[in-house]
Amino acid sequence: MDIQSRKLEFIQDFLKLQSEEVIAQFEKLLKKTKNIEEENKLKALTVEEMNERISKSESDFENNKFKTTSELLSKYSN
Repeated sequence: MDIQSRKLEFIQDFLKLQSEEVIAQFEKLLKKTKNIEEENKLKALTVEEMNERISKSESDFENNKFKTTSELLSKYSN
């Protein structure tokens, strides 16, 4: 069975559902799947972009533009 046929069969079965709870579970699953797909679409950095980020990070560190782990933990533990 090809993917289009599977989708149509799924839609037909979904339309027959009467349970709000089951539909809510499918909505959550779909949202989670969309989020995963979006995360997977992140583009890879080029070597130049990576080197620029490294340089900026090193510069920020040298200029004390960073937060320690303790500072971050205390900020977000509240």
